[in-house]
Amino acid sequence: MQQNKGQRGFSLIELLIVVAIIGIIAAIAIPNLLASKRSANEGSAIGSVRSINTAEATYFTTSGQNLNYGTLVQMRAANLLDSVLAAGTKSGYVFAVNNIVAPAAGVSAQYEVTATPVSANAVTGTGTRGFYSDESAVIYGLVGAAAPVRTATGATGTPIQ
Repeated sequence: MQQNKGQRGFSLIELLIVVAIIGIIAAIAIPNLLASKRSANEGSAIGSVRSINTAEATYFTTSGQNLNYGTLVQMRAANLLDSVLAAGTKSGYVFAVNNIVAPAAGVSAQYEVTATPVSANAVTGTGTRGFYSDESAVIYGLVGAAAPVRTATGATGTPIQ
């Protein structure tokens, strides 16, 4: 067995330094990656709420004499929503549609749609804001696990649109 002079491997110290550098880079990159994913989930939730608003408007005008808004299942049956969104969970958010006022003489139908994150944990959560919209089609956002709610003067939260 012949060993050439000048051939050396890495020392233990050199390997530990490389591992430490990789650890520092990972500690910086992983939180940014998770923040990007939360931001993408929130953007998807806003887009989904817009899609539900559009589907509600179409359902309202095409549902015949009822002049009522539809549920997620009814809008899926009318081919106004895709099957993923109609199931109620998409991109880390849970969606719900409530028809809160049925049409009556002199009273218009009303609905509300909410989007709440599956997990609102600031580090590993699927989103940090909940979203709300109604027949006005204005989307409201509110930091926290709960979606904004309807009040007599509008909705709580900050308008997105």
